[in-house]
Amino acid sequence: MYRIILECHDVPAAAGDEAARDITDAFRLHYPHEHNVVCTFVDGKLRLVAENDYDPKGLNLMDEFSDNISAYIAEAFDGDLKLVSVETLR
Repeated sequence: MYRIILECHDVPAAAGDEAARDITDAFRLHYPHEHNVVCTFVDGKLRLVAENDYDPKGLNLMDEFSDNISAYIAEAFDGDLKLVSVETLR
């Protein structure tokens, strides 16, 4: 099992809190292969923490996170999506 942390920087302040809630809900409802998912918005960054048993480099989660950012933030912005860490839990 892996715990993956991703961040998207420079998120518009007006959209951040709602996007974090919507992304958390979307992952819990539509991505059953991702576990213990939490998305937060702090200091202009969306931070996603999730656990799964198949994505040791976090690439799939990064793709899913990017799709959700596009879906839940209507205004265009040049956010930088980064892998913060992947931790092996077992």
